[in-house]
Amino acid sequence: MNFTEKTVSQEEKYHGILVNIRLDQIELPNGKPALREVCEHCGGVGVLPIDGEGNVILVRQHRYAYHLDILEIPAGKMDHGSEDHRACGIRELKEETGCTADEIYYLGEMYPSPGFLEEIAYLYAAKGLTYGECQPDEDEFVEHVKLPIAEVEKMILDGTIKDAKTIAAMYRARLAGLL
Repeated sequence: MNFTEKTVSQEEKYHGILVNIRLDQIELPNGKPALREVCEHCGGVGVLPIDGEGNVILVRQHRYAYHLDILEIPAGKMDHGSEDHRACGIRELKEETGCTADEIYYLGEMYPSPGFLEEIAYLYAAKGLTYGECQPDEDEFVEHVKLPIAEVEKMILDGTIKDAKTIAAMYRARLAGLL
């Protein structure tokens, strides 16, 4: 069966700092019309830092949309023009943790919420860490949290860690034999 939905028209509804929102009129595979709200996003990168002692370094930061402090891997948006996702990951690792890495492993990409969001999140793991000074953006307030891999996996299983990119990066790193 063909599941393709054909775009008939697009109308921008909101142009923002982080996202743009549009309303698309489409034609369903059965020929009937429908509407799709689409949130456009420049994409982001998350990096799972793994140290030589069997720990990962996470960051705790306040996420306004949930009004909660969230524990997650260092991450950020690709906000420097046509920035390469690997370069973005290396930059975000340094900014949020102060770490540089001897080895960067590509873990693939994920679609955080494909029902309406166009964002692609690229995932990496970092090993051979060297610690340095954290350089967060001026509107970024983060706390570093170093935890044993088994503890992070327990926190994912019990629902303490809910961040999708963190869960996906841990799972993919485990499958790749990096944990």
